[in-house]
Order: sequence, then structure tokens, then C-alpha cells
Amino acid sequence: MEKGTISMDFVAEALLVARQRGLDIAALVAGTGLSPELLAIPQARVSPEQYGALWHALADALNDEFFGMDSHPMRRGSFAILCHALLDCPTVGRAIERALRFFALVLDDLSGQLRVDGARAEVVLADRGPPGRLFAHGTLFVVLYGVACWLGGRRLPLMEVNFCQPSPPNLAEYRLVFGNTLHFGAAASALALDARLLGLPVIRDAAALRLFLRQAPANFLVKYRSQAGDVARIRGLLSERPLAEWPSFEALAGALHTTPSTLRRRLEREGSSFQVIKDDLRRDMAIDLLCNTTRSVDDIGFALGFSEHSAFYRAFRRWTGASPGEYRGKTAGFAG
Repeated sequence: MEKGTISMDFVAEALLVARQRGLDIAALVAGTGLSPELLAIPQARVSPEQYGALWHALADALNDEFFGMDSHPMRRGSFAILCHALLDCPTVGRAIERALRFFALVLDDLSGQLRVDGARAEVVLADRGPPGRLFAHGTLFVVLYGVACWLGGRRLPLMEVNFCQPSPPNLAEYRLVFGNTLHFGAAASALALDARLLGLPVIRDAAALRLFLRQAPANFLVKYRSQAGDVARIRGLLSERPLAEWPSFEALAGALHTTPSTLRRRLEREGSSFQVIKDDLRRDMAIDLLCNTTRSVDDIGFALGFSEHSAFYRAFRRWTGASPGEYRGKTAGFAG
């Protein structure tokens, strides 16, 4: 199963208000697997478990599960209460509506509405004042969408995601989360899906919720990422196979019922290539193995297809800005 990672850009966004309020960041991240040294490496990546640990640390420090991004804090424990309140909803659509009413009660600056127009359903966000941060809108979408997918027991394919904010420098990271049908500078931030999905039954119970809450938010941060687009589709295909069985580009194109030249152009339109997809997946696998196992660096490099330690060292430094040993040292003491 694929182990995705999360950009340091999103870590910096999550920490922004804490920094502005003068909190001791080194003390805040202690025990999360994120050292101040790692935070200083812009191209570094973190595991969902590390980001989830940071989520809880920030919520504790700020007594706010929305990271201080709203003028009214979302007090610690609000997410658990929300999830309990959704369990007796008959359908995913009803759960989304109830969740949006909940957010309207606990947040002052940001609210949302579920709109259905024929075959299209949209969760549309509205700011009660100046436009909010892109990260605030994105975080609300990730939480709402992740919980909705969990309640329905499946990924809910996204038709389109729009943000009212301008396109960010880390556009590729937002595409990784929300898919390729992503637009910025829209009239309103909106997450669209097939309206028929609203009728899916809620299949979770109290016992499942207890496990879900123990593992949240790490258990939904990357699990329900959009699978739309060729980049996500190819990444999914590769993650299902041992690295030694990854196909050639020509074989992959055949499996996708297209030609290599056509597939290459499609990947270029998504700002990627077959080599970039493979490198990103190997990077995420390396980070997972370094953070969550005791395997030696040489063993990890060999498992990822590097015949020489120096080749793995160079590749990992190019991917993350640190050597494998340095990276493991900066995340020491954390087990996801």
C-alpha cells in the first residue's frame, strides 16, 4: 500500500499562527518527529503520522483544532464531537450538511453550504469578511472530505475543486491532494462531486469511530487523495507492485490503452513525467522506511533499487535536502 508524504510547505502553513503568537516551536514539535532542523529544510517531506502528531500538538498548544485560522477557536475535542454527531446520519449527504452546520457554529469567519444542481453537488465556502487563507479553505475541505469518505467507506471521486484564492507557488502539492481538475481565482471555493454519492449510506458505528479517532487525522490525510488524472493513476498502479515489477514506460502506456507519445504529452500537461512519478514514489517509500523501521540506510537504498550507497545518498539529498542518516536523526524518537 502506498505511503504518501506531506510537503514542508503545509507544515509551515500549519505553524504560521503559532509562530505569529510567539509560541516556542521547538517545544511544540518535541515528540512529533519534527525537529527544528528538519523544519528548516524547505524541500523536506513528512509522513502522515508526523503531520498528524503536529496537528494534535498545535491543537493542544492553541486549544484550537483549526490552527488559529479563525477568529473563534475550534476548541480541543470539537472534531471528536463532530464525528459522534454524524454517526446517526442516514446518508453521506446528510452527514455533510450536518458537518457544515457544525462548522458554522464553531467558526466565525468561514462557513459552507451544500448545493445540488442536477447531477452535480458542491460544497461552497464563504468568508464572513475578507477572503481567508488558501490553507484554511484547503484544510476545511480535507477534513470534511476525509470524514465523508470514511463515513461512506470509500473514496468519493471529485469532479472539480475550485479556490477563490490565487494559484500558490506549491501548486503541485495542491494537485496531489485535490487532483488535476483544480482551479484558482474562482468566484468561490467549492468542492464538487457526483450528486448520486450523497445517497451513499453511512456504514460506520461507534466501535469504528473509536478506532478512527485514535488514528485521526493521519488515517485520512493521504488515504483519500484524489485519484483523478494520469499522475495519480500511474502512481496508484506502481504502488500496488513491488519495485522490481514496475513496468517500462512503453508497457505502462499499453496497459493504459494509449501510446507512449500520447501518455508523455498528457503527463506534461499535468506538469509531470514518468521519471518524476517514480522518483516521488521512491522518495515517499524511503521516508516511510527511515521514519517507521529500524532497517539500515544501505538496506533501504537496496530495497528501493539503488545498487550503491552513494547513489541513494545523492538521490535522497536531492529529494529532501538532507542525507538519509541526517533525516532519520532529525526524526529520531518518533514512531508512527
